[in-house]
Order: sequence, then C-alpha cells, then structure tokens
Amino acid sequence: MENKKVLVAGATGYLGQYIVKEVIKRNYDVRVLIRNENQKKYFNNVTDFFIGEVTKPESLKGICNGIAAVYSSIGITRQKDGLTYIDVDYKGNANLLNEAKACKVSSFLYVSALNGDKLWDLKIFEAKEKFVDELKSSELNYTVIRPNGFFSDMKDFLAMAKNGKVYLFGKGNFKLNPIHGEDLAKLSVDKIGGLENEISIGGPDIFTQNELAKLALDSWNKQPSIVHLPDWMRKFTIWSLRAFTSSKTYGPIEFFLTLMAFDNEAKQYGTHHLADFFKEEVKKEKI
Repeated sequence: MENKKVLVAGATGYLGQYIVKEVIKRNYDVRVLIRNENQKKYFNNVTDFFIGEVTKPESLKGICNGIAAVYSSIGITRQKDGLTYIDVDYKGNANLLNEAKACKVSSFLYVSALNGDKLWDLKIFEAKEKFVDELKSSELNYTVIRPNGFFSDMKDFLAMAKNGKVYLFGKGNFKLNPIHGEDLAKLSVDKIGGLENEISIGGPDIFTQNELAKLALDSWNKQPSIVHLPDWMRKFTIWSLRAFTSSKTYGPIEFFLTLMAFDNEAKQYGTHHLADFFKEEVKKEKI
C-alpha cells in the first residue's frame, strides 16, 4: 500500500486503543476520529485528530481525505445518550463508509463478532450485520473481522467469582476462546490492504464454561463453587426482557445470555493468556 495513512474509528474503545498503538508501531501514519478535544488525552504520538460524530454525517465531511485504509470498531455495548444499535453500529458506520467511498479509500476493515451473521435476531447483531451487508456491496476492498469475546468481556465471570460463586446455565460444557485486544490488533493490522474478506479469530486457549468459571475462582483463591442453573431460566429471562423492557436495557443481556448457549470457538491466535489477564485484574483490585 503506497499511501500508508490509516483512519481509526472507535479509537477510544478497548480494541481501538490497541489498534492505534499497533498502527503507529508498524510505521503507518494515523488519523484518529474523536468526539471532542478531551479525548486526545488517550493517545500518545498521535498528531492527526479528526473531531466528529459518526451519527452526524455532516460532521464527518473530509474525514477520509488522504486516507488509504479505514479501520472501524465503532459500536456500542451499553446504550446511552438515547442512541440505539441501529443509530451507531449500522447508521454510524454507514456514514463513515459513505465518506470512504467518496474519497476512494483502498480498503475498509470492520470489526463485527464471531457468529454475528447467524444471529440476526439479536438487536446488536442485526445492526452490525446490516452494515456488513452494506460494506460488501460498496465495491471497496473490505475485510470483516469476527473476533470471539474479548478478555475484557470475561471480567463478568471474574466479578461473580469474587463473591465465591459463578452461575452458569446448563451443564457448562460449551466452549469459547476469548482474545486479548493487543493480539487482535496485531492480526488486524496484518490484514490492512489484504485480500481476505472475512476472518474469524479467537485467543490461544480454549475453555469450557466450567473451566472458565474455575479459572476465575482460582484467580481469587476461592474454592470451586459453580452453580448450574436450568437452561429454561436463561430462555425465560431473555423472553421477559424482550417483552417488558426496551432494547436499550435488554440488548447487552440478550447478547450475553444467547452466547452462553452454544460453542464459540474460532481459530486460535495470539500470545496473551486469560489466566494472566485475570491475575492482573485481581492485583489491580487489591492495590
């Protein structure tokens, strides 16, 4: 790629900050999208900032001038400011894509999630995959990266374990291999300008939910105490939330509870191990 300038959108998030560091490490020029001046404090060695909001297309004019590749991990996990998944994960990314097309960028990399294309019934994936379809029809060179859960997502298990018990639905035998943000950033930057359209990826260690629960309990030096709840409770909880709350409330819980009900394994990659991550998180809490 002759022009080596990359726009990073979603840069203030868990993954985005690792992406910015990795892009700089690889000697790419980088432009970072931020919402306000205060967010500059999150970044070292970045001089090119663009202030705008993906939900306001008029604020993005010119964002892709001189840009060769766009990397977007734009999305919301817990909704705020009255915005929905469709507003941000779909329309926000679509606004960014329109700017990329206008400036004829050479490639667009987007982060969805493992199995997102099979879970359109979940509000969060409905929005993400609606954008994936738009990206595929854009005629840009594109890559959709589908990571397994992040290490940061696994802190829910660690939080339960702190109190001495971890609750699982069913038998706890479903498998997953979450990935560290730094490992995913390395893989992602490798793919800039590449020809792979879709990549599913996970971390180096595969766990059953039972093994993950035990790892979380061990990190707190707790005796193994895993409570297996009947799966009908999981299904009833999802039904109740959908029936009696808005997607702003049930979206993240629906996502978590649905993914607890099947295997989430992807190609193993990376050098970071969840056991080390858990130890570091516990150490931070004890300081």
